[in-house]
Amino acid sequence: MQVKKLTTHIVSTPEPHVGGMYWIFLCLETKCGIEGVGEVYSASFHPEVVVKAIEDVFERYLKGKDPHHIERLYRECYSSGFTQRPDLTMMGVLSGLEMACWDIVGKSANKPIYELIGGKIHEKLRSYTYLYPVDKNGQHNYEDPGLGAECAIKYKEKGFTAIKFDPAGPYSSYSGHQISLHRLEHSENYCRKIRDAVGDSCDILIGTHGQMTPSSAIRLAKRLEQFDPLWFEEPVPPGQSRAMAEVAKKTSIPVATGERLTSKYEFYDILKSNSASIIQMNLGRVGGILEAKKIASLAEVYYAQIAPHVYNGPVGAAASIQLATATPNFLIQESIKTWDGFYQEVLQEPIKWIHGHIIPSTKPGLGIELNHDIVKANSPYKGQKLHLSMNSRPYSVSDDLSDL
Repeated sequence: MQVKKLTTHIVSTPEPHVGGMYWIFLCLETKCGIEGVGEVYSASFHPEVVVKAIEDVFERYLKGKDPHHIERLYRECYSSGFTQRPDLTMMGVLSGLEMACWDIVGKSANKPIYELIGGKIHEKLRSYTYLYPVDKNGQHNYEDPGLGAECAIKYKEKGFTAIKFDPAGPYSSYSGHQISLHRLEHSENYCRKIRDAVGDSCDILIGTHGQMTPSSAIRLAKRLEQFDPLWFEEPVPPGQSRAMAEVAKKTSIPVATGERLTSKYEFYDILKSNSASIIQMNLGRVGGILEAKKIASLAEVYYAQIAPHVYNGPVGAAASIQLATATPNFLIQESIKTWDGFYQEVLQEPIKWIHGHIIPSTKPGLGIELNHDIVKANSPYKGQKLHLSMNSRPYSVSDDLSDL
């Protein structure tokens, strides 16, 4: 079997752009006519630049090759240009190509991917969602605790048993920083409102984004311990595992991290440093399904669990579902709401979600197919913003006090 053709799609998401400004999908086709789909989660450059990178990597390392040879593809891409270092954009490109290869392999074998990486363990996957509270102007509002509580109740009524939110304020290119006393008070009050709203029916997940210095994160954690969160996510910026370990050892809240890490070596550093006990790899960034399976195995050795991160499109989500289904130390899967709206439209059949759980597909490969009419109607992306962006200004205490 040989891969012969690559097609890419930059799909623009509708407002309010839940899951990012755009999604980068790619399709591979073999000489025998089997098609596979993947997704690249790479936010450092404009997607048109990323597409050029996808085409280059395809021509160098995959065209004319057997899609079964996942290890070869990984090692050649990881070593490209005499690097053997976790280059974020290369890892994103590799991830999308690797997913598509697995989709082909699964379809060729007439098996879901999870049956080829250890077999089904979980019949259903517990999932959580971020809160998306909408104010009277139709905008997402993350500062009003009352709106957050109303949104939490709605998700609980849908069947979610875990909800996530970030009370720690905007994240800046200059983070981490010491958040203000006002922001500490706000975070505590926000969590209290959510806990009062959902009782013990839902776990609370504190979803910070590396905003804080270790000492600031510890101050916040001590205030939030009374609400017994399931985790405290990425309390400090990525890249310095000992700083995160300092937070982990001074709070009873489990620390979670991983969405911005790109290889098993980085995750090993987190685990050996006791920096986190919940691992949140994004399969569109770490090298794909097989590499994520290795990371999950590393976590298992340290009695850590995985909670795959998804803030991208449904193809990356489908890959995460395949991994989670076959992983013994799976904890919970991130969902984007209930996979409705544009997530449903862009697929021929939606991801199945029932009463707080994802039901893994029994179809071969990734278990999904793109709706190419919807893909075409929403391509190409014409904006200039990246998938996600950080505030370009340094954090200021006065910003927290401006609404007083």
